[in-house]
Amino acid sequence: MDLFGTTGIRGPVATKVTPELALSVGRAAGEYGEEFVIARDGRRTGLAIAAALEAGLESAGADVVRIGMAPTPALSFASYGRHGVMITASHNPSPDNGIKFFVDGVEYTTADENRIEERIDADPGPAPWDEWGRRTREEPLAAYRDAVVEYARAHGTSLDGMTIAVDAGNGVAALGTPSVLRRLGATVHTLHANVDGHFPGRPSKPSPENITDLTQYVREREVVDLGIAHDGDGDRIVVVDSDGSIVHEDTILAVLSSYFVEQSDADDSVVMTTPNVSGRVDEAVRAAGGRVERTALGLLHEGIAEVEAKSEETAVAFAGEPWKCIHPELGIWTDGIATAAVLSRLIAAEGLDALLDPITERPLEKKPVDCPEEAKADAMERLSTTLPEQFPDGNVSLEYGVRIELPDASWFLVRPSGTEPYIRVYAESDDAKALLEEVRETVKEAVEAAT
Repeated sequence: MDLFGTTGIRGPVATKVTPELALSVGRAAGEYGEEFVIARDGRRTGLAIAAALEAGLESAGADVVRIGMAPTPALSFASYGRHGVMITASHNPSPDNGIKFFVDGVEYTTADENRIEERIDADPGPAPWDEWGRRTREEPLAAYRDAVVEYARAHGTSLDGMTIAVDAGNGVAALGTPSVLRRLGATVHTLHANVDGHFPGRPSKPSPENITDLTQYVREREVVDLGIAHDGDGDRIVVVDSDGSIVHEDTILAVLSSYFVEQSDADDSVVMTTPNVSGRVDEAVRAAGGRVERTALGLLHEGIAEVEAKSEETAVAFAGEPWKCIHPELGIWTDGIATAAVLSRLIAAEGLDALLDPITERPLEKKPVDCPEEAKADAMERLSTTLPEQFPDGNVSLEYGVRIELPDASWFLVRPSGTEPYIRVYAESDDAKALLEEVRETVKEAVEAAT
């Protein structure tokens, strides 16, 4: 069985994330905790999936605490001292849903997820009837918003006089970001801020082609200083400047990474990121006196734990992958709402142009190569040899795909997609398109040889 991907279990409710699956997952997971807090995003199928999961957990002997609709960061916060489950498909379309586990504010590790899969395969029956768990209800959303406001006030300055447009995409971030920014002093204009799992305003994924309402709104209203867009569950953030242009996600990571390294008093200050993140992050972190470590996509929490376990002098000051940021001082979860709050206050203090000025932006191109699932392993094994031979002057990393850094600060990454029949190719260079196509040709040859 291979249920869990890079972000929990996710897929169509008609064929994968069914109530039957949720029941079996809940029963399998119930052995690993006495109490589980459960939240869901605004999808129409969330109530049924949550109910089935709750039945599974309770029949395994675990107590369940319902908190209703909430952003994923709020569920993470609510899982301190216990386990948590978020019913969400994040930025996926309406027909999808998903199940994502947390414990004490941190996503389950791969080992935790593997144990659940093993118990599903073993088909455990229910606990004795008089050992079944109980169900209660809490409302921790206000406490989460309080925590974000308190955290954000330690950074930057007041948002008094600042106007921010927030496009919640009909997702549950509407229950967090507008309120938090207003409490920090901003005037907030909202778009698509009614929670609706059909996503009538725009698709849930806050991609450039999907957030044109926000970019146009900011562009046409001189009073708006900043635009922010979220996905369906509030763990992602897209930033739009006062001209209505999207600020590149890796540039946002570079700004925040350098800031938090400068604020850190650790002897060894680390930024944890992923192989597909731009070298501009490395440059900014080095300039601030820190260093970068990389881990697999979706496993920032595991990477943080591994790095900090190596030395008491090491601390992860910040972590992030494209669109998603972790604020270790607040908690080890991806949090688009906290990121919106902190970044807005840094912009209020210094101005966006001043924050962006030190960041070197080279063109970054991404384009996948079609590859059947069964050919991925063979193709990647071939590429681990052919690409280093093709670029003998490069610094090679084979830990999470093939990532090669070239002497002129260019780099490229080749990695198999965990969810689609592709091998993904990324390239950053002054001539990124040429580098990308050169690498893609080699990838195509490897795929052909593997099929």
